[in-house]
Amino acid sequence: MGLGFAVGSMCFLVGPFPGYLQLVGEHADAMTFFVGSVFFTLGGGVQTWLAWSKRRGDSSRRAALWSAGVQSAGTLFFNVSTFHAIDVAVSDPQYSRLVWRPDWRGSVCFLVSGALAYAAAPRRGWRPLRRNAGWWQPTANLLGCVFFGAAAVAGYVVPSTGSVLSLAAANWNTCLGAACFLACAIEALRIARSRASDDAAAPDLPNAGGS
Repeated sequence: MGLGFAVGSMCFLVGPFPGYLQLVGEHADAMTFFVGSVFFTLGGGVQTWLAWSKRRGDSSRRAALWSAGVQSAGTLFFNVSTFHAIDVAVSDPQYSRLVWRPDWRGSVCFLVSGALAYAAAPRRGWRPLRRNAGWWQPTANLLGCVFFGAAAVAGYVVPSTGSVLSLAAANWNTCLGAACFLACAIEALRIARSRASDDAAAPDLPNAGGS
């Protein structure tokens, strides 16, 4: 899960940079976003599967399942938008229907998912509790979702001009959102590795039955 989100975030982080676009060209740059969206979908699928297996219990587990499911739906919208963006230019009359609409729908799904995860996270009022590793992840994740939402708005193509509302804002908000997601993914990988190391170092103990 963490690896899928990390690779996907890296693609969305480097893709908007003008230097990267000039280096690889428009087609390869669009492919970078599509590949990133596929890794987002893989990560979201694993997250949903994990949340489903642990759905029974308190309300936070059910919220985790809803959050993961809605986020996975959002990644599918990004699959559609980034796939069509490979061949559909901004000046194309079909751009709004094929690219922008699934993009903003994916962003809405991410916002809902981020809000659900944040609401279910332990906190005091609006402030998250700093009692566990990764306590800041729900906040960073929600912030990343907000940045992606802002990028979708800025990426709207004005019909009268045929140009993006604010290309710079769309690019920078995409980068900032991806950076937030990347930080969360790296932290998830770090926590998983730490737990694996602790389990490997723990001595084998007999269970209650003595077997």
